[in-house]
Amino acid sequence: MAFSVEISSIFPFSLSAKPKKASQDTLNPCFTKPCLRPQVSKTLSFSVSCRRSTLAPVFSSMITAQVANEDDGEDKLHEECGVVGIHGDPEASRLSYLALHALQHRGQEGAGIVTVNHKGLESITGVGLVSEVFTESKLNTLPGDIAIGHVRYSTSGASMLKNVQPFIATCKLGSLAVAHNGNFLNYKQLKRKLEENGSIFIASSDTELVLHLIAKSKAKTFLLRIIDACEKLRGAFSMVFVFEDKLVAVRDPFGFRPLVMGRRSNGAVVFASETCALDLIDARYEREVCPGEIVVVDRGDVGESSMFMVSHPEPKQCVFEHGYFSQPNSIVFGRSVYETRRMYGEILATVAPVECDVVIAVPDSGTVAALGYAAKAGVPFQIGLLRSHYAKRTFIEPTQKIRDFAVKAKLSPVRSVLEGKRVVVVDDSIVRGTTSLKIVRMLRDAGAKQVHMRIALPPMIASCYYGVDTPRSQELISSKMSVEKIRKHINCDTLAFLPLDSLKQVYGPVESRSYCYACFTGKYPVTETETEENNAERERELNAL
Repeated sequence: MAFSVEISSIFPFSLSAKPKKASQDTLNPCFTKPCLRPQVSKTLSFSVSCRRSTLAPVFSSMITAQVANEDDGEDKLHEECGVVGIHGDPEASRLSYLALHALQHRGQEGAGIVTVNHKGLESITGVGLVSEVFTESKLNTLPGDIAIGHVRYSTSGASMLKNVQPFIATCKLGSLAVAHNGNFLNYKQLKRKLEENGSIFIASSDTELVLHLIAKSKAKTFLLRIIDACEKLRGAFSMVFVFEDKLVAVRDPFGFRPLVMGRRSNGAVVFASETCALDLIDARYEREVCPGEIVVVDRGDVGESSMFMVSHPEPKQCVFEHGYFSQPNSIVFGRSVYETRRMYGEILATVAPVECDVVIAVPDSGTVAALGYAAKAGVPFQIGLLRSHYAKRTFIEPTQKIRDFAVKAKLSPVRSVLEGKRVVVVDDSIVRGTTSLKIVRMLRDAGAKQVHMRIALPPMIASCYYGVDTPRSQELISSKMSVEKIRKHINCDTLAFLPLDSLKQVYGPVESRSYCYACFTGKYPVTETETEENNAERERELNAL
């Protein structure tokens, strides 16, 4: 038996089928030996012809840490991406475009949309902001009432275009597309096993792995193959799939990354990484996709159906979604991001007070916490730093080097607010300390009498492997310096972080157990040893059947 697999950013096909219930059948994967085929397109594609082989699921951890240039002024964490899915609206592609615009803060390096229509799956992807990738004429080429979309953050340079999602794959069942937010912990070992059985990987994105696993499965429907693939994955994933007349949303059993469900007045169902995307397209927020849940939407009488993966541990949602990544107007993990950040600031003012004349924020993620700090401290909040929203990641610098040029191009001090004042400056985090040092120096140059830095999250001592681009642990300043040494390094008068116990107080004794604090503690919900033990047990179970 042979079949083909094609991964492409633009590949049409015909659709039809109805969803079937998940069965308990044993799924023995099979996969392929690929050969490359050129295609005239702005995006990279390849086709694969396959022969049957068997593969037992084996797993390991993937630890990747991309290191940003310390001189580029981007001493911040980056969310890898954001996703959207729409079913049942004749303007699905345009609504996806608007939703992706609302999610632009989750990724600025690339964007893509795939729609379903009578021709099959049609796609447009590109490098840049959403407004740069899509035009009126391009959106006119994406008709259909089902669509998925993706925005991506990446530091992979020249290889970035082939990693822009959604990805499309074709096998004997037809074609499907996927958009993914997160990071697969067992990517490297799964990839190695697939390659040993003849697979060729083109992109460096771990999302491609999902398509190989789906194509390899022997299950009789795409839905069963998606379930089979997701059961093999370990780590963080919030994904949307589209195939035939169906839209499928999946969230990993730990619920690391957010995924919400909403509905427009015409009945169209919308999935998105954050509720701010629902707001922009007039969709009413209904609920979160639960950790471990698979939601299927089709045109049948049932409408939406839901099932859960076998593995269903205690949720470990990313606390940085509240502290930094998500928009303040979003509801994430059932909580208002704005109110949560404000509470961070209020508690920080209680545990780390200081005599001051004014409270300012490092915009934009520090603003709401600074408002909370100022209100609790009874001190005026002022705009002491202005962010330029037009500054790019690279600049044409003058021949004579300007000190702290990259930071100054993005943040401008307001001298009338700062001069002669004792200033509290609130930020969400300190990563390497390079930007904090420059900000303190900038505030002093603008006339601040004292600079007291307050950080609205605990010290970050460990890397994240669940879908956030972070430096290696040894590059994190809090992993190698005490708070006092960091204070001296960045040259502020006082420095205080929100203690971890105080952070947990925001959520209460029960809810606080459902969050991941690994970047503050180094204790990971899923470790390499645990992953290997779990998968060894799963392999024994499969071999026994």
